[in-house]
Amino acid sequence: MQLSLTATLLACTAAVQAFSDSSPLIIFSSSNSISSYPHDGTNLLTSKQALAEAKRILQECPTGRYILVSQPNTHYADIRDAGPGGKWHMPNLARVAQDIFKTKFGYTISEVIGQLSGTALADYIAATCAEQGKAASVERVELAHLPGLKEMDKRQEVVADNDHELGRLLDTLDSDWTVILFSDPNEFQTYEPEFMEAVHTDLKRHVEKKRVFIGQRASNSTRHLPLFEKYQFFTPGIFMALIALVVILSILTVGLKALASLEVSYGAFDKENGPAAQRKP
Repeated sequence: MQLSLTATLLACTAAVQAFSDSSPLIIFSSSNSISSYPHDGTNLLTSKQALAEAKRILQECPTGRYILVSQPNTHYADIRDAGPGGKWHMPNLARVAQDIFKTKFGYTISEVIGQLSGTALADYIAATCAEQGKAASVERVELAHLPGLKEMDKRQEVVADNDHELGRLLDTLDSDWTVILFSDPNEFQTYEPEFMEAVHTDLKRHVEKKRVFIGQRASNSTRHLPLFEKYQFFTPGIFMALIALVVILSILTVGLKALASLEVSYGAFDKENGPAAQRKP
């Protein structure tokens, strides 16, 4: 049964899209020898089953050039929306599927659960072709890792950049090649409830406030300050008392100097020449 890549991609359903921890496996080739490989319409396989399917497709070493394209953290929805007529998010891949390989081989598993190793595929291809005495080159191309689902805008930008790079690669292909597109490794983020995140944020905020309070209290410590910075010696009361004392001492000094400046002659104390002697007849 001859299937094009377009037909296999259209076979994916919305129900399968519920598996957010899975990734697609797409194989398309210029070889006519594997165009009759049967596809039972299964769109959900484990990584071991998908690897076994890929090995069965490539067991005859159908081409001389193999390109293993890895786009880590990829979902099928990053390539195309589910259902017939779904929007393509990788137009260069769509161009290849719709315009070039209508009569060639295309095989797609939209949901592969688990990690599909590119190293295992490369080793198998090299060993199989060597056993059959066929010359084969295996190239590995790793596209940019897609951001998490929470960064959807950035994720779509990376998908567009990867599609551009993939389109340049597809334009350089000759007439004897096989391309395998997969995700290696799968680095999916586990689901975290939003309310748990809010609780964690509140707890973190509370801890930060407590740390700030402790830091401020520690920074206000006067334990290691100098003596005149640690204690306040000149309070307003003491300062006013010192001013009053200076004024009083100034007045007292002036008075003592005035008393000291008085001069009395010794004759005033003489009985014969003093005032008392002058009053006698």
